[in-house]
Amino acid sequence: MSKKLAIIATKGTLDWGYPPFILASTAAALGYDVQIFFTFYGLQLLKKKINVKVSPLGNPGMPMPMGMDKWFPVIGTAIPGMQAVMTKMMKAKMKSKGVASLEDLRDLCVESDVKIIACQMTVDLFDMNHSDFIDGIEYGGAAMFFEFAGEADITLFV
Repeated sequence: MSKKLAIIATKGTLDWGYPPFILASTAAALGYDVQIFFTFYGLQLLKKKINVKVSPLGNPGMPMPMGMDKWFPVIGTAIPGMQAVMTKMMKAKMKSKGVASLEDLRDLCVESDVKIIACQMTVDLFDMNHSDFIDGIEYGGAAMFFEFAGEADITLFV
């Protein structure tokens, strides 16, 4: 019997999109049985076209170039377009370091048989449609996820 990893993904920003996919794909490569339950803002990561940004408000500890980390969370969010600039900078940094895109990591998870569950309650709450999301995912509620998570060796909330 293989080990089990259960992940709950609730964040829908560029920087918070990486942990569930990296952890899930790595665990799957190591032979774990993996499920990710995407709820609330985490559902943004399951849309056909991922269009997420970096939000310094949600992560004041974000390291920024040129000492920007001292003032960006305060003034940077007040300047129109700065969130888009920071997103572009983060994507460029990741690409220069050879980090896969969120789409590539998500595809890797699907190819690695990671079970991806979209929270149906949240889909209904935000008036989303199943057609908004990638193929190959399942829809269910917390009870569906707990069936797996209740027996998991590791459960993570990211």
